[in-house]
Amino acid sequence: MCNLYRMNAKGAEVAKLFGKAFTPGANFAAEVWPGYPGLVIEGGTLRAMSWGFPRHAVSKKTGKPLKPSPVNNARDDNLRRYPIWRDSFRDRRCLIPVTQWCEPEGQDRRNTRTWYSLPGEEVFIAAGIWRPTDEWGEAYSMVMVDGCEQMSDVHDRMPTILRREDWARWTEGSPDEAFELLRTWDGPLVVDRTDEPWFKPLTKVPSHENRLF
Repeated sequence: MCNLYRMNAKGAEVAKLFGKAFTPGANFAAEVWPGYPGLVIEGGTLRAMSWGFPRHAVSKKTGKPLKPSPVNNARDDNLRRYPIWRDSFRDRRCLIPVTQWCEPEGQDRRNTRTWYSLPGEEVFIAAGIWRPTDEWGEAYSMVMVDGCEQMSDVHDRMPTILRREDWARWTEGSPDEAFELLRTWDGPLVVDRTDEPWFKPLTKVPSHENRLF
């Protein structure tokens, strides 16, 4: 599953690239982690949302509610099974601009970052779903499918990469039409294995109350 990705282009550049209106003042991270703001194309506009649907749980020790945690990936085989995804897949599908996505490679706690991207593409589109939330405003999740052969030695799941001719079908088609697009990517990938540790210190995430959407 993808728990880190990059979107390195500026918002205005992405809006121009995809022919969308850009929400001025939208705040988003270049390296997007669960709970961070990322850019999403929805309803003809490019704007920031929080990455991950809020999941609520209670403490096993105290029985008291815990702080919500972001569920940032939705498996294709769960989209129609579970309430957390079902309505959003039916009614609120979106496009997620991505430069690269990352997976941890190696032994636990010694993992390094391996990045994946499309050759010759500064930005590509991954399939997403979104919904309004009381906790964080608008939030989105990335839809995952079986991983391709090029990344099989690292992980068995990957983002759903959409070709340009399928963008409108994903966002505007029927659920059945959209579901047919949930396929493993059959094109080439650029694989960048690095010595960057996966668990290096993270930049402090601004609170949801302070983010600009």
